[in-house]
Amino acid sequence: MNKHILIVDDDAHIREVISFALEKAGMQVTLAEDGRQALQQFSASAADLIVLDINMPEFDGLEVCREIRKTSEVPILFLSSRDDEIDRILGLEIGGDDYVTKPFSPRELVARINVILKRINAAPKTAIETNSLQHGKLCMQVEQHVISWNDQIISLTATEFAMLLLLMRQPNRVFSRDTIMNSAYSNNVYVSDRTIDSHIRHIRQKLGDAGCEAVIETVHGVGYKLASCQ
Repeated sequence: MNKHILIVDDDAHIREVISFALEKAGMQVTLAEDGRQALQQFSASAADLIVLDINMPEFDGLEVCREIRKTSEVPILFLSSRDDEIDRILGLEIGGDDYVTKPFSPRELVARINVILKRINAAPKTAIETNSLQHGKLCMQVEQHVISWNDQIISLTATEFAMLLLLMRQPNRVFSRDTIMNSAYSNNVYVSDRTIDSHIRHIRQKLGDAGCEAVIETVHGVGYKLASCQ
């Protein structure tokens, strides 16, 4: 079944370029020219992923993301004409899965979208892994894409889930940022260390809100690992 992508951008040319690239890749697309129209379209027909421009007048992409995150964890890939690190981190921390700066390569955009979609539907990577992973009261149902703490469900984006899954598979191992990046984004997509740190910070915040404090430990100069957990 073709994946359904909602494209949101106030520039008609950009919408046309993305739409052409995605349809050529075998995907179904719906277009929205502003934030309010995007919410209406998403409410009418839920998408498998949203390509969302940040810099739109009146109701921008960050506001759209906040509204959608109230009810859905659909993957969101942000677009922006500003290569601003603060803007980038803010976009990821409110629930974005990836970030592409304009001007961009349509081929790269399609590749990043495919990485996110494949990650959502990916089966466990090893034959010995069971569907359920446990770390103290932290429990992950891999195939169902569900994470919980003390039976309380925690909503993670696809990227956040992939990162936490890597840590939970080998709870005693310290993972470098490069290893985490390759696991979450695949080897042909590069993101900065700041972006990895932003995702980890967001995972910590969500776990902490559920009562699971300090479960991800920073090993300075190396990377991250799971801390002792009760």
